[in-house]
This record gives sequence, structure tokens and C-alpha cells, in this order.
Amino acid sequence: MAQYAVIALGGKQYRVREGERIVVDRIAAEPGESISPKVIATGTADGITDGGNVTAEIEEHVLGPKITVFTYRAKKDSKRKMGHRSRLSRVRITGIGV
Repeated sequence: MAQYAVIALGGKQYRVREGERIVVDRIAAEPGESISPKVIATGTADGITDGGNVTAEIEEHVLGPKITVFTYRAKKDSKRKMGHRSRLSRVRITGIGV
């Protein structure tokens, strides 16, 4: 049984364990659906192996914290204030296999 796995979701890599919850960039699937992310490696007590399989379930879609961006140019009377919130998905790892 694998203790952890390195998966790729949305162009980023995450080290996960079974039962763990992670927050990733928004995934184009509905909450409650199961997904199979690309597995880079799995780690066991014997060492690291390539491949394997991971199953995950999308729990919900959430918005990240609000980030305020303020641009100011001295002596130019120029100011601009903008905000941004990332669209994220909360994912639960349901199983890891070698």
C-alpha cells in the first residue's frame, strides 16, 4: 500500500496522502464527481516507484481570499485599485494504489 503519491493537477504537482484534502485551481467537474489525476510517483516503505493510480473526489468549488492590487505613480496623479479572487476546488484523496 502506498503511503503517499505525487500527482499533477492543473499544471502543478502536489504530494498527497489518502484521506487528505487539498485546494487546487478550479477543476472542470461537478462536486461529488470522482477524478483520476495523473500520477508522477508513489512512495512506500520500500522506496519510490513510478506511476500508480490515485482516485479523488471533488468536494466543492470555493473562492480564494480577496487580493487587493494598488498601483500608484508618484507625481503623476495616477492611482488604480483592483481586486481579485481565485476560483478554487477542494479535493479529497479517496485512494492511492501502486
